[in-house]
Amino acid sequence: MKYIYFDAIAGLSGDMILGALLDLGISSSFFKEKMSELEIPVEIQIRKTKRTSLRALKVDVKVKSKKISPRKWSDVEALIKKSPFSASVKKNALAIFKKLFNAEAHVHGHKFQEAHLHEAGADDAIVDILGCCFLVEALNISQIYSSPLNLGRGWVKTSHGTLPVPPPAVAELLKNIPVYSAWAKEELVTPTGAAIAATLVKKFFPFPEITYEKIGYGAGNKDFRDFPNILRVFYGDLSEFREDKKIYMIEANIDDSNPQVLGSFFDKAFQSGALDVFLTPVLMKKNRLATKLTVLAETGKIDSLIREIFRETSSIGVRYFPVERRVLERKIKEVGVLGEKVAIKVSYLDGKEVNIQPEFSDCLKLAKKNKLPVKEIIQLALKRFS
Repeated sequence: MKYIYFDAIAGLSGDMILGALLDLGISSSFFKEKMSELEIPVEIQIRKTKRTSLRALKVDVKVKSKKISPRKWSDVEALIKKSPFSASVKKNALAIFKKLFNAEAHVHGHKFQEAHLHEAGADDAIVDILGCCFLVEALNISQIYSSPLNLGRGWVKTSHGTLPVPPPAVAELLKNIPVYSAWAKEELVTPTGAAIAATLVKKFFPFPEITYEKIGYGAGNKDFRDFPNILRVFYGDLSEFREDKKIYMIEANIDDSNPQVLGSFFDKAFQSGALDVFLTPVLMKKNRLATKLTVLAETGKIDSLIREIFRETSSIGVRYFPVERRVLERKIKEVGVLGEKVAIKVSYLDGKEVNIQPEFSDCLKLAKKNKLPVKEIIQLALKRFS
């Protein structure tokens, strides 16, 4: 199975996503042939182009009909259900369009079944959305991740008049998704792009440590002078992708807490996903003795651990920052000692054993049971392992 990561520094749109996915190696003629099975009056043009000095693939969907009627949910649903694509492609496409209709209904105060789409409901958007879902399947992609989205800024002309960037429907679609505005006084995230991202992207975070095989480049409509208007899509094996490779260190200096309270926090922290927790004595301003609480955590656990620190300790503020780390490959093995099982933690460097350590809690339990020094149990466990 594969993953993709959207590097959306110039935002994203349906055609940019199509271009980037096609640029990963899908035949243009094959894609056009599949889309022709929709039997809607469009012409798909795919060409190589440049944005500033970078090459990219540009997809244009030309609607042959001069008059496009607004589409309601029932129209789009019927078209997708009768299309020749797989059940999973149809399911994803319907989910994307449903988000679009919900957003339009909400911002315009309509009921869901009464809402209609103009820009996003046109035939080109149907190609964008179904095409995206089809390419995700064709490329064997099981997980999609993305950077925060660059919205751009300024104003955009729509069928509802001139609206601020992001327009209301896009703003509605991107609730709870990290966004920012940089560089261009243009709309950089379209309703179609926002709906695709909000539906299919598993998680949004800054560029992670990844191993990838290919990069696809999809071009946006405009060629900006100061930065490339492209969407980069990084593609690789899912087994090589770990969003938690980069970890965070959370710290708090505490000078007014009972040491027993801080000690009891350890269990709470590990239950909330901490990788490590430790306390360090420090000297604060006015020569006050204090304790620095340090927690190491994966990206996805930061918020829950910070809440636990505020809930369980007297801290009123924390600081956190990314840190790099390297860890050895580790395996857990077992040996028999005095009729009991003792876990052995084995660490490897370049496939060779470099550290062998019996699990202390197992050794301590066995030492108490047999009324022996714990160091003797550790030595027995190491001897049995060797």
